[in-house]
Amino acid sequence: MTAMTLHARGLIHRWRNRLPVTDATPEISLGEGNTPLVELRGPVEARELGIRVFAKYDGTNPTGSFKDRGMTMAVSKALEAGATAIACASTGNTSASAAAYASRAGVECIIILPAGYVAAGKIAQTILMGAKIIQIDGNFDDALRLVRLLCDESPVALVNSVNPYRIEGQKTIAFEVCDELGGAPEYHAMPVGNAGNITAHWKGYTELFADHTISSRPKMIGFQAAGSAPIVLGYPVEKPETIATAIRIGNPASWQQALAARDQSFGVIQAVTDDEILEAYKFLAKEGLFCEPASAASFAGAWRMIKEGTIEPGSRIVCTLTGHGLKDPTTAGKLASLPDAIPATLEAISRAAGV
Repeated sequence: MTAMTLHARGLIHRWRNRLPVTDATPEISLGEGNTPLVELRGPVEARELGIRVFAKYDGTNPTGSFKDRGMTMAVSKALEAGATAIACASTGNTSASAAAYASRAGVECIIILPAGYVAAGKIAQTILMGAKIIQIDGNFDDALRLVRLLCDESPVALVNSVNPYRIEGQKTIAFEVCDELGGAPEYHAMPVGNAGNITAHWKGYTELFADHTISSRPKMIGFQAAGSAPIVLGYPVEKPETIATAIRIGNPASWQQALAARDQSFGVIQAVTDDEILEAYKFLAKEGLFCEPASAASFAGAWRMIKEGTIEPGSRIVCTLTGHGLKDPTTAGKLASLPDAIPATLEAISRAAGV
């Protein structure tokens, strides 16, 4: 059997009638999609206004991020077109996903990384799954420019979010949310880095609205890190800086599509500070949801809007958590420390436990 016939039942199988696939499309899957939609107990400001806050925990995808939704489609369609290699620029999550799906498909994977800008957990995944890694002296935007040139001049398929099949796969998050809620929420919040996700979310909701599966669409509310907020500022950021490495992007590839999603949905794209992101990161952990810092930007922004009174009372708001917390163990380690060791006696541990 080949990789093309070995597949889990992932989102292509589930949403085949809503995706641009044919009988000739090989299904390269690791069982992605169908991730948890968890209603939060808090924050208290939301409960006081009757606002229900949900987290769409896409960090439970096979490689630990939402990127798997788009990668199953991009790699499947690349194989259908005869590709024997794929390539991408990445700040980490895309590289891990591309490496996994390329390995599954039995094709080569080339990754261009901005040196010093990628969390350790993501690099480890990518290396172990056999990708060819090239680090450059530059940022993500430099990496994307170079990989596009590489793919233009060689028989290698580009699998960054500029690949329309990535957006097709990522739109399925809207399908799952509507399935679980019985309709669209009033607001959907997400981090904005390269801006493919807000584009994809809106596409999914719009398709459901067009065929009358849902009667309304949510306001799309996207959040960039303050040190890496080109869409908010209105111009590219030459040297983006933020603790949220997954959205440390100064010139998003899907900039115009993100603006369209914002405007057509009557939503907003705002900036949140690193302090706000870390506060949200810790809050979500106490709700039992361990996500990477960039993921927490969605909840950080939504939480601030709730406090400001710009979320309608009685609304439902879904926050996409794009990646698992183990993607960035360094940040978690800085915020968590073990207590000193105590004697191995019942008396000592009872005293320490307060029981």
